[in-house]
Amino acid sequence: MLKAAFIFLAPGAEPAQHNSEVRTPEVELKVIGVRNYQAAEEVIQQLVAEGVKAIELCGGFGHEGVARAARAAGRDVAVGAVRFDVHPGLNGNSGDAIF
Repeated sequence: MLKAAFIFLAPGAEPAQHNSEVRTPEVELKVIGVRNYQAAEEVIQQLVAEGVKAIELCGGFGHEGVARAARAAGRDVAVGAVRFDVHPGLNGNSGDAIF
């Protein structure tokens, strides 16, 4: 079974409260909200310890945020990102300018 996660940025998001899980016969997907890049790094380290092998990041993560997430995940975990040059949920900004 593939263990995967989707992490989204939202000011005020708390991972322990703002999360969900979907299980299919082949994939276990965790969806987790974080308030900033540092919180994402902490969540990613926990996910890797739980055996997550694929992490997708929301479009709010800018280039710097994706790089930080990839470093936190390490070489054995695939990290991908939805891309927006500017994110509509962040008032037209990249997460790099905010977080």
